[in-house]
Amino acid sequence: MTLSRQCSRAACPRPAAGTLTYVYSDSTVVLGPLATYAEPHAYDLCDQHAARLTAPRGWDVVRLATDQPAPASHDDLVAIAEAVRTRPAPATDSERTAHVPTSARPEPDSVTETGRRGHLRVLRDLD
Repeated sequence: MTLSRQCSRAACPRPAAGTLTYVYSDSTVVLGPLATYAEPHAYDLCDQHAARLTAPRGWDVVRLATDQPAPASHDDLVAIAEAVRTRPAPATDSERTAHVPTSARPEPDSVTETGRRGHLRVLRDLD
């Protein structure tokens, strides 16, 4: 499938190469691969405008890899299901409990939480 949309910036004739979205609740700007469909609250940017992107003061910018095109023969859900089906079985207890919410499992004594932003935590090893 060939996606042929134009950059959302005014008067820019270049083809779009990535899609920009905002996560207002986390004060985060996300720039990723060109979305399959044009969304009303997303902005398609050409390579040049994507490279020069800046965010408002205090906001984080997350740049997802855009150089790896999605497989043309699978849709996203099939690709995710295939990745889950083929992943190796967990070898350790920590791998087995990785899906358990952090509130349900205690932190190791050698780790301390140093910050939090939304649902993300910053952990520091005391050793």
